[in-house]
Formats: sequence, structure tokens, C-alpha cells
Amino acid sequence: MTPLNCTLLFFFFFTCIITTSSSPPPPQPYNYGYSIHINCGSSTNATDPYNTTWLSDRYFSGGTDSLISEPLRFHLPSEKTLRFFPPSSYGKKNCYSLPSVSSSRFLLRTFTLYDNYDAKSRPPSFDVSLSSTILFSWRSPWPASTASDGAYADLLAFSTAAHNFSVGEATIDLCFYGYATDAPVVSSVELFEIDPASYDAASTGKDVVLVNYGRVSCGSDEHWGPGFTADEDRFGRSWQPDSAFRILPDKESEARVVFTQNDVSGADLSPNYFPMKVYQSAVTAEGNLEYEFTVDAKMDYMVWLHFAEIDSSVRKEGERVVDVFINERNVSRVDIYKEVGRFAAFDWHYTVKNLSDSSLRVKLVAAVGVPIISGIENYALVPIDPSTLPQQASAMKALKESLRVPGRMGWNGDPCAPTSWDAWEGVTCRMNKDKTSLVISAIDLASQGLKGYISDKISLLSDLVSLNLSSNSLEGEIPSGLAQKSLIKLDLSNNQLIGSIPDSLASSSLQLVLLNDNLLEGRVPDQLISVGVHGGAIDLSGNKGLCGAPSLPSCPMFWNHGRLSSRGKIAISLSCVFVLLVLLLLVYIYIRRKRNDYDFGLPHELMSLAAKRNRYVRQKSLMLLELESQHAKGLPSPFTPQ
Repeated sequence: MTPLNCTLLFFFFFTCIITTSSSPPPPQPYNYGYSIHINCGSSTNATDPYNTTWLSDRYFSGGTDSLISEPLRFHLPSEKTLRFFPPSSYGKKNCYSLPSVSSSRFLLRTFTLYDNYDAKSRPPSFDVSLSSTILFSWRSPWPASTASDGAYADLLAFSTAAHNFSVGEATIDLCFYGYATDAPVVSSVELFEIDPASYDAASTGKDVVLVNYGRVSCGSDEHWGPGFTADEDRFGRSWQPDSAFRILPDKESEARVVFTQNDVSGADLSPNYFPMKVYQSAVTAEGNLEYEFTVDAKMDYMVWLHFAEIDSSVRKEGERVVDVFINERNVSRVDIYKEVGRFAAFDWHYTVKNLSDSSLRVKLVAAVGVPIISGIENYALVPIDPSTLPQQASAMKALKESLRVPGRMGWNGDPCAPTSWDAWEGVTCRMNKDKTSLVISAIDLASQGLKGYISDKISLLSDLVSLNLSSNSLEGEIPSGLAQKSLIKLDLSNNQLIGSIPDSLASSSLQLVLLNDNLLEGRVPDQLISVGVHGGAIDLSGNKGLCGAPSLPSCPMFWNHGRLSSRGKIAISLSCVFVLLVLLLLVYIYIRRKRNDYDFGLPHELMSLAAKRNRYVRQKSLMLLELESQHAKGLPSPFTPQ
């Protein structure tokens, strides 16, 4: 969205002082869904005369609470206190992160009051954004009545479901950005869940915010709705009297107010749930009936007109026919009786494209009878501006926690958006290639007194070109995921980082590496050393445990600072492999020999026959020797015949 030229936008802008009665509080109006009512600056819960429970101040990122200077002039507890955000203590950007439901739609309303709470008699200049889109712009000096009585503003939007990683829930960020030394102020913040299909969401889409530039109840003489009266509106809408917007060509007496106590059918129905009270009053006139709303030029506007035929003088179709003109253009002809009959609600809306004027005029001209109107709503259709890529926003919030970024730096809300504001202090952003999101390109937090560690989620910053965290007191190891292909400059010098330099850094595109004066140890990756050889700059001095680079000690072969070096681990691995191979070889030889004994030894039967033959030969030899001996002695041989 184009910046709104620093104009103060009075979207649904009215002052309101409500009196209380002594009667018991009525039941709290029934809402469509959940609702939250935050009494900014209050330390206690409170219940107002209309039975709305206001929570003590919460969900804020910083700031200071204060009582307004004249609290007795206001009767609602939500109008007596405020929260302000001094930029010197809490940075220029501060937010309320309101709990929400993913993909829900809501009405958000704020009450802003100055009332000279700081005795400076100068209201501040500041902007208010919903996530990435600026919607309210306040510029000093304010109108006197606004500064003293306050102003309400509201809008309709879909939840962007920004994920708050620290609490694990979806949140809606309502952020305040002060200019120069001005401190933004806010007195109350309310959130009402509404029907996602309401206000023709199918045609407008989810990427548009409807900002209220006037919601009037014709014929009413009071501001009414939840938080202001006991009247019901399931979306929490508040309705203004129409008299401040009504223009009559002749005398005021020509306008006539019509009321009814009868029920009006068709009211309070899905998806818009327009309350019945809107249709129980109307304004009619003998001549033309015209309303004028102050707006900002060069924007689209959605106009809703509410009708009901509650005038008993009209009894059939064709008795009242009205032409609708918007900025002098005839856009429709309406016959209420023909459309819905008597005592029935009829709604019609029209979108004005790229309005060139600073006012939007709705004129009702009677074709038959006299014009009549029950209510008018006028919304600016504000496109949502690009926000930081979700995973990079998550990474930045993780870094905020791990680095313990001080509150004075204003690291709140979206890191890069709105683009007309400064990004988080020390952060540089750019649009991504397809022009749909913002990405982080550089972080410079040198000498900021940081005392945490570098979160592993820094690996999600895939577009980071330069990182400077030098001269802090950071501890822990350098995350291996820091080595993005996009990273060119890395300065982590003068910290207390421990451990080794990740090998992944060697595969990046670094041209500047400053890791000096830390507590790093171990061998420097060979490719990282080449940064200095190829025209870049590298400084690793002041790390007593580092080795293996020019100007650093050589690394021991097998042992390095109480633990095995890389070479030692390799040597042990090779030795283990060698021993294993030797063992396998010995086992193989043993098994081989056993197999040879079995395959080539003489069979057992052959060995038995050989043994018997040997015994026979020995016995025969002994007998021959004995015969020869007897023959020599002259004894007869047993084998000689007698």
C-alpha cells in the first residue's frame, strides 16, 4: 500500500464520554466468537457498567503505564489509563501480540487518548500497523477535542497467523512506531472474532483490510453497541449517530426520524449479523438525503447501505423508489418493499474504485415518494503490504531470544515491515526475487552488549549476505548451519565462542572471515584458509587452540588439546582395519588347513590293512630265524618227514 502521506486517518473516529446509571448491569451482549478486551496501563481486571470484563494490561512488548490527567471525566475503566512507549527505553517499534486462531477473521478496535498525561501539552506523532500494514497515522498537533476526549478506530481483517515460537501460538501483531523522540500512546485494545464470510469476503479476499471510515445508525442520537451501551452487536461493532455526516440542501427541520418497536425480520443473520436496532430507526426527508464522509484519495472504498420499510404509510411496491448516487454517479435504484416487503432488513453494497476525491458522498434521490435510510457503513479497502518471509521471521525471533537482544533496540513485530518504517535496529532487508516477501540480507549487532549464543535457526536466513556480531560476549559454538551459500562477510571477532570451526564454512562464498579473539580450537579447515589466498581477508588470531593455518601453530599428528586430532582418528581407524584384516587372514589359513587334512589323508580301512600286513611279515621273519637256528644245532625240522 502506498504510504498515506502522514495523514491522520479518522477511521471510525469519534469522541465518546459515557455516563453510568445506578441500575444493575445488564447481561453481556452475545458475541459471534471469542473476544478480548485489554485495559492498557491497568494492573487489575475490571468490569464496566455494560458487563464487559476488561483484562489488566498484557501481551505488550514494552512501554510504561500511566494514569490520564483527568480520569474523573471518563466513566469507563478502559478510558482512564494508557500505555506509552518511550523510544529511548523500548525502541521505536513496540507491539501488542494478541492471541488468535489461524485463518480467523476479526474486528480490532482501539481507543487512543492523550489528555496531557505527560504535562507537555504536545500529543505525539506515531503510526499504528497491523502486522506489515500501516493503518492509523497520528500527527501532532491533534484536534483539541481529540487530544482531550480521545478517539476510537476499528478495522476488519483476517488473521495472518504469525507464529510466536516462544509461546507456541498464533498471534496478531498490533504495532506502534514513534517518530523522533515521540512516545506512542494507547488506552485500550479490543479483538472480536467475526464470521469469515462477512462483508463479501469472497470478492475482496483475505489480503485486504477493511478500515472503518464511518459507521452510522440513521436516526440514532447516541453512540451504541457493545462497550458503549447495552445494545447487542455480535461482531462488537459500535454505531455513531448520523447527524454529524448528514447534509441537507434546505433546513434541518426537513429531516424526519422514524422509529419502530416492532421486530424487523432478516436482521442478525449470517454472515454479517447486522443488529436489529440498525433497522428500527431511519431518516427520511422531503427532498434529497445526502451524507458525506471524509476519506483519503486514491483508495478503494466499500459502501454498505441498510434499509427497512418501517414507515406505515408505504403499503405496496412502487410507493417508494429511491435512486442511489455515490459521488454524483447513479449506481442503483432501490424499491425496499419490492425487495423484502415491510419490516424486513435489506442491505446493499457498492465498491468505489480509486476514489479521486477526499470525500465520499452518498445521496438518495426519490424517484417515487421520499428517500429513507437506516444505516451506512464506509470501509477503505487497504491491501496488505509484503511481510518478512515466515521462516526468516521465525529465525529472527529465535535470534532475538538466543542473543538476548536488549529491549531498547525495538526488536518487535515483523523484522522488516512495514517498509516505510525502519527495519529492526541493525537489520537490513530487501524484497525477494518474486516481489512477494521481504528477506534478511544483513545483520550488524557489533558492540551491543549481547551475552547469549547464536541460535541454530540462523540456518533459515538463506539470503544473509553479511553477519557482524563482533565485540560482544557471545558464548557457545558456531552453528554449522551458519554457512549459507549467500554469506560473504562474517565477523564474530572479540567474543567467547568455543569449539571448532565448522567444516561447512569452507563450502560457503565467504570473502571476509574474522574469528579472532575467541576461544576456538582445533584444526582450521583447509578450504577456509584459501579465503585469504584468493583475495579475501581472514583473521584467526587470538584463539590459542586453533592450529593448521599460516601464523598458527601446526597441529599435532595424533593428539590435539586433550583429544584425538583428525589425523589421529584416521590412523586409529586404519590400524583397526589392518588388525581386522590380519585376523581374517589367520582364520582363513586355519580353516584351509583343516580342510586339507580331511581331503588328502589315507582312509581308515587302508591304514588297517597295511598294519595287518606289517604284522604278518614280522611273524614270518621271526619263524624263519627260528628254523635257521634249529638247523644250525642239528635238530630236526618240524617240516622234515621222519
